[in-house]
Amino acid sequence: MEKIEIPIEGMHCVNCAARVEKALNAVEGVKANVNFANEKAYVEYDPEKASPEKIVDSVLKAGFKVPRETVNLSISGMHCANCALTVEKALKTIEGVDAYVNFASEKAHVSFPRDTVSIAKLVETVRKAGYGASPAKTEDRKSREEAYRKDFRLFLFSAMLTLPLLLHMAGIPIPRLTQLIIATPVQFWVGRRFYEGAYHALRGKSANMDVLVALGTSVAYFFSAIVTLFSLDLHVYFEAGAAVITLVLMGKMLEGRAKGKTTGAIEELVKLQPKTAHVERNGEILDIEAAMIEVDDVFLVKAGESIPVDGVVVEGDSSTDESMLTGESIPVEKQTGARVYAATINQTGSLKCRATGVGEHTQLAAIIRLVEEAQGSKAPIQRLADKVSGIFVPAVVTVALITFAGWWIAGKPMSGLIDAVAVLVIACPCALGLATPTAIMVAIGKGAKAGILVKDARALEQAEKIEILVLDKTGTLTEGKPFVSRIEANALSKNELLAIAMALESGSEHPVAKAVLAKGKEMGISPLEAKEFMAIPGGGVTAVIGDSRYYAGSPSFLLDKGIRIGNPGKQETLVGIARESEWIGTLGVSDRLRPTSEKAVSRLKSMGIEIVMMTGDNPETAKAIAFQAGIEKYLASVLPQQKASEVSKLKSEGKIVAMAGDGINDAPALAASNVSFAIGSGSGIAIEAADITLMGSDLSGVADAISLSRATLKKIRQNLFFAFFYNVIGIPLAALGFLNPVIAGAAMAMSSVSVVSNSLLLRRWKKA
Repeated sequence: MEKIEIPIEGMHCVNCAARVEKALNAVEGVKANVNFANEKAYVEYDPEKASPEKIVDSVLKAGFKVPRETVNLSISGMHCANCALTVEKALKTIEGVDAYVNFASEKAHVSFPRDTVSIAKLVETVRKAGYGASPAKTEDRKSREEAYRKDFRLFLFSAMLTLPLLLHMAGIPIPRLTQLIIATPVQFWVGRRFYEGAYHALRGKSANMDVLVALGTSVAYFFSAIVTLFSLDLHVYFEAGAAVITLVLMGKMLEGRAKGKTTGAIEELVKLQPKTAHVERNGEILDIEAAMIEVDDVFLVKAGESIPVDGVVVEGDSSTDESMLTGESIPVEKQTGARVYAATINQTGSLKCRATGVGEHTQLAAIIRLVEEAQGSKAPIQRLADKVSGIFVPAVVTVALITFAGWWIAGKPMSGLIDAVAVLVIACPCALGLATPTAIMVAIGKGAKAGILVKDARALEQAEKIEILVLDKTGTLTEGKPFVSRIEANALSKNELLAIAMALESGSEHPVAKAVLAKGKEMGISPLEAKEFMAIPGGGVTAVIGDSRYYAGSPSFLLDKGIRIGNPGKQETLVGIARESEWIGTLGVSDRLRPTSEKAVSRLKSMGIEIVMMTGDNPETAKAIAFQAGIEKYLASVLPQQKASEVSKLKSEGKIVAMAGDGINDAPALAASNVSFAIGSGSGIAIEAADITLMGSDLSGVADAISLSRATLKKIRQNLFFAFFYNVIGIPLAALGFLNPVIAGAAMAMSSVSVVSNSLLLRRWKKA
């Protein structure tokens, strides 16, 4: 019997624990005990009758969740996309494990039910597949530079030995035995990586670029060695094998150099974190490492310095540059009570702050994690390349054999041999494997610097296809800062009405409630005392003040209670106030359109996207805001719980529908859409709220995100075209004898470099 501990989510009582336990024990070969207190299941199971995957599945079927853990592994020894597929396949043999290996970043992104698989087991599985693995860390420039210098030294050595062989090919005679001596270290020392890679790939019942290079160069080398050692009257091809190894090595070196640039965004974000901080300890200001700051520590930030951790201002008045978070260059004013964020720059005055988020709990750290995870995700468009890569090498070997057989039948066996070698070395699955992930990595990093945080590659791909964009009104099109624009009292004074309204709204977090309270404070009015407060979602609030029950809410909310309000107004959000069944007054609440919304809507429409505004406001208010923003279609009086169904209705038309909202109140509608944008969020929102989080408050960020998506997909399609076109044209040319192995090797080496370089052009993308 084997033992595992499984964490369980969603248990609310001991009955829930009993239900999980019953479900687990119903699995053959399983004996389980569920502890409700620590929310864990302790399971013994017979591995011949049950498995962790089957055990987890029984928990899911019982209606509970098993949280998944995600780890990133750095993978070494991969030389092409097929290597990545081999590692991915090996990891997926572990029950319950889902994995994606990114060849471009040389990382494996692995998820599994928490506590069911150890990192040691993952590493050992990768090692058995013939590759190295270790827990991933953010790679720095220094380590990449060292790897590049090592490859460069090896390339120089190989090139120095290969040059005499190429001179012989150009007409300068070199004895065959000398050629054999020169070519041998290139073939077996410099080329050792290809033999090792081919061995591990074949042992794992797969085939990759290493197989093609090792096979092609070995045919050229051993044929030439036999001719030399037995003094046969035939041509030798030492220069072909050596040149191919040297050129492929050069290509991999340049490819690695270019791939390093695709991860530059992470490096730049990490560099933003300041190393030291001024912390107040026992009445003194001490300079300590920023990493040593603890929550609730008080720290000082002078003008021009970077803020070391997230915090709240307790003293001082200044402005900060938060462009690295939001992508917006306008300074943000900071006074007592304002939030500040790590790595943003204090501009004018000194600030004394209290630490609220340190280390991995800062907003910057969350962004770095999100960017790393997103860069490692797989876009749906990559599926085709993965399928082709899986059968690529066997197909190429078959073409090489047919080439040799064809020339043999034609009476030219030597031409057949060399052309078969050319077929083997020109074919390159690497370009296919790099086409999508390199573009995704550059785009997501570029987006992060512009305040556009993309959760995964799927979201980035889907954004290109958006046909309908649903916009929430408050906080998205408007400034999200409602204010009381009208007070109409019936049978009592305006001050009395406002005092009652303040009492009713004091227990609510709704933006309208905040507007009412702000108006009362402005007029110097104190709220009355309320009890038995109750909020009705999408309607209003009710409470007892004195001896009477009062209501505040929308006209329809009061009408449901048989109360009709007077003078409903035209272009305001109305808050009707009633005592028992009597209307006693109305507050008109307005919200200004953002200055940039009209221009942003116009830009989105020019991109061929249909705009639909959705709001809980009355039709007159909705119509006025929609008209100002240039929106023809709008949905008014939509309750929060109805927004998701409205999005689903639009999707039922077969359209790709996106939703942009504040990421909190609109969560169900965001979840219902094909692509969701959390906009107007500033820095305080949880960045996991939507598929794409816009750190700034400008609606144009949605257009920028779609623009980035379109630019990325354009690059991916270009890359895939180049990769397919290169192989479709190159392999037949080699088979027909139009390319010798040296030129084929050079072409293969440069194909991957060209794809990565094309992806790097995305770094030129800019916000409009």
